[in-house]
Amino acid sequence: MFYSSKNVTVKQVSPHVYQHVSFLQTKSFGMVGCNGMIVIDNNEAIVFDTPVDDKTSEALISIITNKLNCKIKAVVPTHFHSDCLGGLDAFHKAGIPSYARNLTIELAKEKGSAVPQNAIDTEHEFTIGTQKVQAKYFGEGHTKDNIIGYFPSEKIMFGGCLIKEMNAGKGNLEDANVKDWSETVRKIKAAYADVTIIIPGHGKTGNKELLDYTIQLFQE
Repeated sequence: MFYSSKNVTVKQVSPHVYQHVSFLQTKSFGMVGCNGMIVIDNNEAIVFDTPVDDKTSEALISIITNKLNCKIKAVVPTHFHSDCLGGLDAFHKAGIPSYARNLTIELAKEKGSAVPQNAIDTEHEFTIGTQKVQAKYFGEGHTKDNIIGYFPSEKIMFGGCLIKEMNAGKGNLEDANVKDWSETVRKIKAAYADVTIIIPGHGKTGNKELLDYTIQLFQE
């Protein structure tokens, strides 16, 4: 464990990757732990998904800035739900630019939530220090706008809510496309055959078996 408080936890996953966890009170599923990914290199960082609210996001920004000694270059919400962009205003207030799919921006505007600033079409490559980090869209699943994050040099993926932890249920299907979900994850599996670690949107990290489990869960 790198850092832990009542509202946010940061765990080191590999030399350059950390997982952040915050907690969302939901009507249907009670208190839910929500994951995000931080990639760092040469005192620069990129964050995938914000914590669930601005106060917790302020705490995470402080941890990354003061404890990891990194300047946050970008924050990337992977879809439009509050467990991905609920704390976006805190990042904007800190002068951190946000990037999301153009569809995520549209859906966030419709919902009246915080709106990401910069549009990505289907993929984008960021540079953090000397490292490349990818954000990419493969198809509909948990939502129609969901993307994944990938850090090639350590073969680590942030699957977001598109990828389930082992033995998880189907979760929130309010905005889901259950018909396409398995096929979308098959495309991810084919594109990243050498992935070693996957951080799902909720629950425990795993390896490629998380892709297989998610495909099987939504198989028609």
